[in-house]
Amino acid sequence: MKQVTATMAGTVIQVLVSAGDNVGAGQDVIVMESMKMEVPLQAEAAGTVKEVKVNIGDFVNEGDIVLVLE
Repeated sequence: MKQVTATMAGTVIQVLVSAGDNVGAGQDVIVMESMKMEVPLQAEAAGTVKEVKVNIGDFVNEGDIVLVLE
């Protein structure tokens, strides 16, 4: 099981994938806003989205799991 984690604290402004979607390594999956900058989070490996753990508007801390791949 692979996980995508937040690289910094911020607010989720876009969720680009849903459970069941196939993603490739390096594909943007979540976009966060931190310090007025948009920060995309990428999948580090290819896989299928098992669970999206955040919603638009959620605040996450650095290291929080935002997405689970299988």
